[in-house]
Order: sequence, then structure tokens, then C-alpha cells
Amino acid sequence: MSDDEVNVLFMPSGLRGQFPTGTTILQAAQRLGVDLESICGGQGQCRKCQVLPQQGEFAKHGITSRVEHLSAFTETEKHLQSKNRLKEGRRLGCNARMLGDLVVDVPEESQQHKQHIAKAVTAYDIQVQPALHLFTVTLSEPDMHAPMSDKRRLQQALIRQHNLPLLDCELSQLRLLQPALEKAARQVTVAVYQFEKIIAVWPGEKKQVYGMAVDLGSTTIAAQLCSLVSGEVIATADSMNPQIRFGEDLMSRVSYVMMNEGGDVAMTQVVREAFNQLAKRAAKTAGIGLDEILDITVVANPIMHHLFLGIDPTPLGGAPFTLTTDQTQVLRAAEIDIFLHAETRVCTLPCIAGHIGADTAGVILSERPDLSEDYLLLVDVGTNAEIVLGNRNRLLAASSPTGPAFEGAQISAGQRAAPGAIERVRIDADTLEPRFRVIGCDVWSDHPEFAEKSAKVGVSGICGSGIIEVAAEMFLAGIIDQDGVIGVVEGKASPRIIEDGRTWSYLLHDGEKVLKVTQNDIRAIQLAKAALHAGTRLLIDYMGIEKVDRIGFAGAFGSHIDVKYAMVLGLIPDCNLDYVGSVGNAAGTGARIALLNFPSRVEIGEILPRVEKIETALEAKFQEYFIEAMALPHKIDPYTELSKVVNIPVPKPKAASDAAGSETSRRSSRRRRSRV
Repeated sequence: MSDDEVNVLFMPSGLRGQFPTGTTILQAAQRLGVDLESICGGQGQCRKCQVLPQQGEFAKHGITSRVEHLSAFTETEKHLQSKNRLKEGRRLGCNARMLGDLVVDVPEESQQHKQHIAKAVTAYDIQVQPALHLFTVTLSEPDMHAPMSDKRRLQQALIRQHNLPLLDCELSQLRLLQPALEKAARQVTVAVYQFEKIIAVWPGEKKQVYGMAVDLGSTTIAAQLCSLVSGEVIATADSMNPQIRFGEDLMSRVSYVMMNEGGDVAMTQVVREAFNQLAKRAAKTAGIGLDEILDITVVANPIMHHLFLGIDPTPLGGAPFTLTTDQTQVLRAAEIDIFLHAETRVCTLPCIAGHIGADTAGVILSERPDLSEDYLLLVDVGTNAEIVLGNRNRLLAASSPTGPAFEGAQISAGQRAAPGAIERVRIDADTLEPRFRVIGCDVWSDHPEFAEKSAKVGVSGICGSGIIEVAAEMFLAGIIDQDGVIGVVEGKASPRIIEDGRTWSYLLHDGEKVLKVTQNDIRAIQLAKAALHAGTRLLIDYMGIEKVDRIGFAGAFGSHIDVKYAMVLGLIPDCNLDYVGSVGNAAGTGARIALLNFPSRVEIGEILPRVEKIETALEAKFQEYFIEAMALPHKIDPYTELSKVVNIPVPKPKAASDAAGSETSRRSSRRRRSRV
């Protein structure tokens, strides 16, 4: 890079580039294909291109970002600030010029094609026994001849009319008691938490109160607003996790904290603000007041869990990966800057180990492998894959470092799931011609109306499910071999297989935006899937079994992938495909179960100490299993169940010269090791 060029990285897309000093943020975004909205042609009139420049050391990306690396505020920006139309810390992308290296966050509201967050509510039959209950009572009139406080009258009325124990009352609600009694002829409704304390008081009769179950992921946050009386989900809200601006993966965020004083405070602040915004959106959708939300349950991975609670996450960034707490935490929402009712409670489910968090506890609570006779394998694929294997006799859990490849990162044409992203792919085995479907368009690319129907969203990249399918289809069509090498298919000349430096690539889309699958992309997929498979193999070894009976994919990724293609790539071990499927957003379902059924919070606290944690990084066989799993679908496992459904390509024998070269390489390697 020359001295008159600057580096810029856009989050959450992960797109980056080098531009001449003085280039506006909007110009850089447009040239990189960043989803930054602007409808006024960069004139500063629409206010759509607001961005948030970041401050700090981003070691993973080799960028030191400073707000001073931008030009001074323009008169247009100052005017918008004075009218509260430009939020604090933000700049207009069309006005701000880059003078130095930058990391720039594009807020969700500035994105033309909003993130497609696939954490839908999963149907589940829950016995409604919440931690919080409503009781309506009528108090006797004050009597000078039998003096008694209204608090004591309330306590006695609850004992007499509802057979409750003697309950204390929060001071904040005692202040509301007499005004409430005056408004409704001495009748009030109280909310009782865990049959221990009165935490809310209303005049007259109140029949509804609400809670919120939140799945706090490293990439997305999804909230379910529920009636604590009926158990019904009455509204949902989700958003990107704003911490992405500090690092796409968990270790990057820990690194940011280590290198930037106050980094943990900043990440805690933005995620709590996201909670507040989700609550506002959900309450508005449901037509209720924020002060009617009195209970919240949260599941999260260990680092998200600690940052949400305001706990330093750095001990989780290296061995021995020590949790500050692995127990259920119950706090007043206001203590952690969640502003709802004055006495709203927040309950975080317990974590299991340094890399296995409360989100996995939620999966266990949802799927209950501890009640199964069969050996059930549960896989939640993210930047780290959490794996649970077991049945009623024994439970094992592990985390495997898959990296962000399955979320679109580390892939040349990869992107997160948003309108315009390719999510489904098929390749004709004879012609090697592809067809695909994109998010936001209901027809395939070979449909006569595809151009018209996809015009609004375009074709912008490949998301996780599309990455899985294109790689698997390339393997089934012979475009890549068992070792993942892209090459010319014998007897099938195709313009789709193109030279790309010293390797080959597959041309998936030759349109306004050219999308190809490179050799490096395939390697990234192999590395990710091999880590997951190796972790699973270790658990199978520890369990002392040959194969699993059932496999469940949890999370947004699992909800959208075709399990057949996941098995073709070897993400998971061989299994009858009839017993492999998605279990939906199981972590979020677990949070909802804990919200609506208080005994389950106690139960999960009793289950987790029985879970045996396997630390993959310390296992001698992990590397061996990892190398074997690099092959498609696997170097050793014949995948007999899968072969009943698809024709798995037979590996071609190595040429004699290749074999000789490999043997020479092995001998050389052995000589080097002996010298060491």
C-alpha cells in the first residue's frame, strides 16, 4: 500500500479494501459492494448512509482505527446533529472522508438489504409454570380501632384469599401500594416472583403479564415475547449483535478487550442497548407497555454471557478457559441497564465449561438427550460448534473451532444471510451448469422470470447454506475430488472451470457481480468441517459406540442447510438420513422453556453437573481425526448409509509419480523429525 492509500474494513459484512486518501466512506462502500443505503446520490439529504467509525486496535485485521482518521464534521453533519438526526458517534458516509485506516460499522437501519436472521420460533409444548404469578386481592378498610399497615393487610389478604406464604414486598412497589388502593376501591393485583416476593403492584384487576426469552448469539440476538399466563409467543424481534464491529468471532472480541482499555465495557454497553431496542420493538408489535415485561431469560455462549453480565471475558481467551461463574444468575434488569419495569428480573441460564455455554444448556433443555434411549448427537454450528452426545445414561459435550466459514466469512464470495445471497445450489452432473436460488426470490436462476423477480435483491454472494450445497454439488459432479482439489473433469469440457493463478475455480454466477468458488474457499470449508467431524468422533470414542442413532442440527444454520449435503461433505458422521434433521432454534427454545416453566430452571441446574466436558484441544487423537476428516466425505469411513441415497464418487487411484512423490515427502518428513 502506498503512503496516500488507506485501509478500510466494513462490519458486519467483513468486506475490506484500499482506497486513496480522501475517498468518502460511501464511495468505498459502493466500490466494495457493501450494503450501505443512499437514495440521494451522496448529497447528504436522505441521511440513510449513517455509519459508526470504530476506535481501537483490531489486531486480527491489522488495522488501528481512530475517529481522527476521518475528515472534520461538515456543516451538513453539524446541522443534523443539532436536530438529533445524526446519532452520537455516527458520520454520514457521503460526507466523511478517510484520512487513515478505519474499521466502519454499518448499522442495521443503514443497510438497504437488512440481515436475514433465521431464528424463527420453534413449536414446543411447554407446561406453563412461570416464576412470576398474578394475584388479585381486595384489602379491608383502615380501622383506627385495629391499626394495621396496608402492607400487612396485603400480606394477610394473600394468605387468606390465595393460600400464599408470608411475602415481602419490594420498596419500590410499597411506594405504589396506597395510590393503587385509592384508585380501585382497595383492590390491587400483585406480581409474585418465585412465591417469595411481591415485585409489582397495579390498581384493580390485571390479567396479563409478559416475559422475554433471549438467545444472545455472537452474530445475532433473537427475542421471543411471551404471555406468562397463556405461554403464547405474542411477538418476536431480532437483530445483528452490535459487538460484530469489535470482531466477527469470539476470540477476536477477547483480543480486542486485551488490546483496548475499556473494550469490554464498550461491548457490554452495546449489547445491553441492543436488548433495550429489541424489547421496545417487541412491545410495540404486541401493543403492550415496556413495564409489563417482568421476567427475562437469557442463553448465550460463555464469552457473550460474561460480557452481557459485565464480567471480564479475557480468562476465557486462553487455557484453562476459566469461567467466572457457571451458575444461574438472577438480577434486577436495571442493575444491568435493561430498562423495563423497576423490578423486572433477568435470569441467565448456567454455563457448562469455558467453551460450552448457556446456549448449549438451552439446547439440552429443549431436546432432553438425558431422557433418550437412543444415542442422540446435537450439533449447533457457529464460529464454534457446540456438540452434545448422549442418552439417559451418559452425556458428553465438546466445542470444536469451526471458524466463521459456514457463516460466509473466509469465503471469497461469502456473505451473511441477506436478500440476494445464494442459499440453494444444484449442478448438472453432465453439463456442469449450475442453477441457484437467492434469499428474497422464490424462483431458481434457470426460471424464465428469474431476472425480473430477483431484480430487487440482485445476486450478491453466497451464504452458509449455499456454501455447503455448492461444495457438495461440486464433489458429486466430480469438479472436486475426495481431497477437495478443483480440476478439469475428464470428458466434460466446461467454461465453468476456469484457471485461477496456480489453481482452478468454479464459476457459479457470471453476472453483474461475478461469483466463483475458489480452491481457497474449498480449503476453508474442509478445515471447518474437519474440525467439527473430529470433535464428534472424539465424543463417539468416549461414549464407546460405533455410530449414533439420531442427529439434530440446532440454530439458524441448522435450520437452513440440507442435511444430505452436510453429510456429503462429512460435517457429521454417517447416519440414516431419516433420523437426521433440524431441531430449530433449540437454544432459543430452551430459553423459552426456562421462561415459562420455572421448575425447568432448577432441572437444568441438576442436569449440567452430569455433563462430561471433553476438551478437544487436549486430545491426542484430535489431529489424527482432523486429517482423516479433511477428505470428502471422509478418508476412512465408507458412509454406507449416505451411499444408499447418493452416488458417492469413487476416489481415483493416485498416479505412480504422485505416489512416489508422496512417499519421498513422507521419508523426508521422517528424516526431519528424527533430526529434531
